[in-house]
Amino acid sequence: MATDVSTGFVTDAVKDYYGKLLSSSQDLKTSACCAAEAPPPHIADALTRVHEEVKDRFYGCGSPIPAALDGITVLDLGCGSGRDAYVLSQLVGPKGRVIGVDMTEEQLAVARRQQDWHAERFGWANTEFRQGYIEDLAGAGIADDSIDLVVSNCVLNLSPDKPRVFREIFRVFKPGGELYFSDVFADRRLPATLMGDAELVGECLAGALYTEDFRRLMADSGCADARTVAASPITLSSPDIERKIGFASFTSRTVRAFNVPLEDRCEDYGQVAVYRGTLPEHPHAFDLDDHHRLHTAKPMLVCGNTADMLSRTRYAPHFTVSGDKTTHFGLFPCAPADAAATSGTETGSGCC
Repeated sequence: MATDVSTGFVTDAVKDYYGKLLSSSQDLKTSACCAAEAPPPHIADALTRVHEEVKDRFYGCGSPIPAALDGITVLDLGCGSGRDAYVLSQLVGPKGRVIGVDMTEEQLAVARRQQDWHAERFGWANTEFRQGYIEDLAGAGIADDSIDLVVSNCVLNLSPDKPRVFREIFRVFKPGGELYFSDVFADRRLPATLMGDAELVGECLAGALYTEDFRRLMADSGCADARTVAASPITLSSPDIERKIGFASFTSRTVRAFNVPLEDRCEDYGQVAVYRGTLPEHPHAFDLDDHHRLHTAKPMLVCGNTADMLSRTRYAPHFTVSGDKTTHFGLFPCAPADAAATSGTETGSGCC
């Protein structure tokens, strides 16, 4: 393998792998591009109304579809055959809009071929699919401040220029916009030479994000506090792939981040959040991330960042947040689940 891997090689490798080499998700050699858990009931129900060809040609590692979607504009990065886009089409409703962007013509052909079929089944037509690159959303016609929600399902790892992808994402966001995605993460930095292996690239491993580099990348993009919603280990079931990259451990993670000014640490201002229980799919509790479960009607002491995530985004109608940032009480004990597990201690936080 060459030590200087060009962007063009990676792009062509991804196009060939997903456009020509794979005929269905059964052809994948690892669990990296397969959802580890069953989707929640409302997503599973929506999937029953998605065309079989679309589902068969879809490759993803999670279910990156959050709540509170009615009437919003969604951008699906690397939409592939359109499975998530057609699920989102149902959830945003006739007043909403879903735009899918993908660089692989064969995948887009599947998505476009079934547009009329889905429009007739749903009772509205609110999807469009554009050929383009996630590093250049302007080239795909996505304007500044035009998107409420960006989703992506096991695609960001495929990009040879991830900093540019995240800059583009935050460019197109409206204030309070949300990034909600599932992708493959590694427990270390991977050798750049692995990006010259088309199979490892296509299986979503060679370009996996090192968790700490992802944190730094998000900070550079303007997001100081991205949250892990869920995580599960990835199995390398192919002996050949295990031989080439088995020195690293991989997880599939669902992550959310907001286009809201946040601090780089969780600070305590004595704020309290109460979930109203008004999201139909979450009557009893709402999980902001893997260490913030807000039970309906139960007050929870939260850090300033969490308060802003709940009060300055489209989730605001579903929460009552009391207090402001007039008085500061120091650092809030709001460690992510990973940090708590590593330290072997409980955080003792009211929000964990």
